[in-house]
Amino acid sequence: MDHTTQGDRSLASLPPAAPPGRRTVFALMLLGAAGFTAAGLHAAFVSDPWPRVMMAYLVAFAFVLSLSLGGLFFVIMQHLTRAGWSVLIRRPAEILAANVVTVGILFIPIAVSVLRGGGEIYPWAQPDSTAIVHDHTPIPLLADDSGGHAEIDPAQTANTAAAPGYEHRQLDAFTLKKRPWLNTPFFLLRWALLLAVWSWLGLRYYRDSLRQDATGDIAITQRMERSAGGGALLLGLTLMVGAFDLLMSLNPHWYSTIYGVYYFAGAAVGTLATLVLAVFLLQRRGLLPPAIGTEHYLDLGRLLFAFLFFWGYIAFSQYLLLWYAHIPEMVGWLRIRGASTVPADFGPWTVVLLVLLLGHFLIPFLGLMTRHTKRRPAVLACWALWLLAMHYLDIVWLVMPELGPTLKLGVIELGLLLTVGSIYFLGALLLTAGHRLVPIGDPRLPQSIQHEPAY
Repeated sequence: MDHTTQGDRSLASLPPAAPPGRRTVFALMLLGAAGFTAAGLHAAFVSDPWPRVMMAYLVAFAFVLSLSLGGLFFVIMQHLTRAGWSVLIRRPAEILAANVVTVGILFIPIAVSVLRGGGEIYPWAQPDSTAIVHDHTPIPLLADDSGGHAEIDPAQTANTAAAPGYEHRQLDAFTLKKRPWLNTPFFLLRWALLLAVWSWLGLRYYRDSLRQDATGDIAITQRMERSAGGGALLLGLTLMVGAFDLLMSLNPHWYSTIYGVYYFAGAAVGTLATLVLAVFLLQRRGLLPPAIGTEHYLDLGRLLFAFLFFWGYIAFSQYLLLWYAHIPEMVGWLRIRGASTVPADFGPWTVVLLVLLLGHFLIPFLGLMTRHTKRRPAVLACWALWLLAMHYLDIVWLVMPELGPTLKLGVIELGLLLTVGSIYFLGALLLTAGHRLVPIGDPRLPQSIQHEPAY
């Protein structure tokens, strides 16, 4: 059955995406090599560069992983709700979800770092023989009852692990108590399973969608809809575990029960911003049809606005709960990130926190509030690009303060982002090659073509 006969017949004539040509592959390889070279040259002039290089790589890895997991969430939700409006714009999200296979390859340097046992990323990855016993406790975030507070001794900041608030960077008795979970073999086993589950889910939905393009079999859509509930549950559980392992375990002294939700909220914002940009650019190149109109952009913008607000809510909730509890191990995580009421703790990461407050929430919240912004594709794309940059900065704020109070966002971080991003983009191009960017076999395609929003 040719579903395009009920709507826009031009969809059947859309050209499939061509395989990446030699020039494209060469350009991506050149960009990746340039980023890697720039990061390496800059690292040569930094004392003890290996921890910073690996942390910067972790930031880039967590960033691209969030886009794939967010894409998988978007695809599953469309099938779970049997949405028709999104069919025309669903294929880019399917490609992001399937591209978690490339993310699995990018995980190798992190796995190697954990196996080395140097503790450059995770302090718990060090061998037990390096364990020490501290003669001090973590410094509280707030002033004590006497009105005094502890200040960071500048002489100690050269040795991050010895500076107040950074005790968790050394392997101590508190961290050793978590050995049943935080140990190298179990960590690598968990991540092998997580990447396998995400790859299976992403490739399954993408391949089924491509198979339906060829056959027009409505049973494929029905099968994807029936499995969406289990897929959503599986994604939610694995995403929480992945966020705890990948980012929260940077500080084994600290935990937050909603940390996984925070990472998910940021991933949703980043993915929706990427989808807006992808749809806008692909439509301008003729790879997506004119049938994608202002109402599709309006609904994408509404989703982006909703998850932007959700991210702000979760971020504030996490801060409020930790601040109110006032447990030293808990508030120490906020303290080294500049979220403190003690003036002596203010520093470069406080500035980053304020930039996130304004740039990741307040400013785009006001900018996306009006429907007129969301109905203008070019304007919406500009906001999407802005939020994508803020999403990356958010992950920097989650990771890089572990290395000390000095702001670390420069050539090393941006160079490795360029390297990882080039590999990730090349993987997406290879998945796209030879396939149309619209699921022309989906039975709800006419509904998407005739989409009118509900007010």
